[in-house]
Amino acid sequence: MVLNKKIIFRWVKVLLLLYGAFGLVIYYFQEKFIFHPTALADNYRYNFNTPFKEVNINYDNNIVYNMVQFFPKDTTTTKGVVLYFHGNRDNINRYAAYAKNFTQHGYEVWMPDYPTYGKSTGELSEQALQQQAIEVYNMAKTKFAEQQIILYGKSLGTGIAAFLSNKKNCQQLILETPYSSIPSLFQRYCFMYPVNRMIHYKLPTINYLKNTLAPITIFQAAEDKVIPNSNTTKLKNVLKPTDKFITIQKAAHNNVNDFKEFHIALDSLLQ
Repeated sequence: MVLNKKIIFRWVKVLLLLYGAFGLVIYYFQEKFIFHPTALADNYRYNFNTPFKEVNINYDNNIVYNMVQFFPKDTTTTKGVVLYFHGNRDNINRYAAYAKNFTQHGYEVWMPDYPTYGKSTGELSEQALQQQAIEVYNMAKTKFAEQQIILYGKSLGTGIAAFLSNKKNCQQLILETPYSSIPSLFQRYCFMYPVNRMIHYKLPTINYLKNTLAPITIFQAAEDKVIPNSNTTKLKNVLKPTDKFITIQKAAHNNVNDFKEFHIALDSLLQ
């Protein structure tokens, strides 16, 4: 009996040590789980098969937000601009091909890289992501009216686009594979930890949507293994009766763009 108690006590100590160690990994390395940037040299030259222009937004002496503006072939009939906030991997190069979805309808597409992504500088933080979004919007306002500005978020970018829609007026908000909040994603895999207190990044999309006046369209991937459907579906509860929640059957997190149903729905929003 005494031996059994010693064995049990030993295993309890091991489990507590593992619990503590894994908790420290989550706390101190959470950015490594959330962000996967690929930096580019300042002299790197973009090469896209569509009209584009590279722009730098000099926020201060140490922070530069790099952005690529994609243009429709016929610039005489430009309808407006899509502010495109991309996912958590690589940089603009990974997402540039999606600009065609909008330029073919006469919209410019402005695609910024987050701090540490591509040529953008500065430190990553939730405040930095939000401030960058506001700077991009303010620049767009110098050329376009509010009702000519569409906010589009993909994956990580959905929380940023939703934040911006909560602060600024726009024609509409479109979210592709969004999440309820960053802590809620960690909660799925780290349910035994107080993730709301551990995770620095919140990006509570669900809270932003509650106060978004613009029309909202959400695209959910039915086979999403990155952001579970149960997490995305929570957003239904805060949508307005006129908002749209569209599930793309058989689509996974990264291939929504491959499905005809997605393009039919997106085209209808842009026409």
